[in-house]
Amino acid sequence: MAPVCINELPENILLEIFTHVPARQLQLSCRLVCGLWHHLIDTATLWKRKSLLAGFITEHSDQHVDDWKIFFFLCSLRRNLLRNPCGEENMTHWKLDFNGGHRWKVETIPGDHGTDFPDSKVKKYFVTSYDLCLKSQLVDLKEQGYWEELLDTYRPDITVKDWFAARADCGCTYNLQVHLTTSDYISLASFEPPAVTIPQWSDARWREVSYTFSDYPPGVRHILFRHGGKDTQFWAGWYGPRVTNSSIVINPRTPRDPAPPTAEPETT
Repeated sequence: MAPVCINELPENILLEIFTHVPARQLQLSCRLVCGLWHHLIDTATLWKRKSLLAGFITEHSDQHVDDWKIFFFLCSLRRNLLRNPCGEENMTHWKLDFNGGHRWKVETIPGDHGTDFPDSKVKKYFVTSYDLCLKSQLVDLKEQGYWEELLDTYRPDITVKDWFAARADCGCTYNLQVHLTTSDYISLASFEPPAVTIPQWSDARWREVSYTFSDYPPGVRHILFRHGGKDTQFWAGWYGPRVTNSSIVINPRTPRDPAPPTAEPETT
């Protein structure tokens, strides 16, 4: 029997084969083989199949997607871009911008006069003192696998979340700042909600703050995340806000109605 050229196979069979080829190999190598392969690898059908195989969508998903290839790559890259978000490695990966009072410390949940965290997998938190404590991480998006064209043309959603709590026996003030910056660290977009003050004898519950950047200017190359605070009673020790489970996640852009950020209002 004479050998059959792979390009003589039905296109549906070729698509099925490509579905099982690693995405970067498809994009960087297979796409350059010939015009037919270039055409098939650029079809929405292939990348929707790969998204289904990878578990990024369900078989009956009806969500609107502008570009299935971009959707697949963004889902493949999706993870928390902040390292050591819960203090399991003490202060590793964090820059201590302000380390006042008795300085930053890591404690085990629930801690003195504290409450359990909603997610039982989170075991530790960072805690501040009687003078200002702020720590930060600078995320280099190129180092994390996000290329310039993706960021500038598609501009995926960037969702930032943080969790904070007070001790029941002491008041505190919590601060959060997030900046999307250029390669020269010029801020293009920011989220700086008003400081949250929690009074003494609160319920010490954990509170979440969340914000999604979308339709931001082109040129974003870094994300600066900074948070912290101090207690309001100037007590020696670690009585300021507790923070943990911080995250920065980049997601495919999805159509939605505008929604305000979810941040705790100032407590009185």
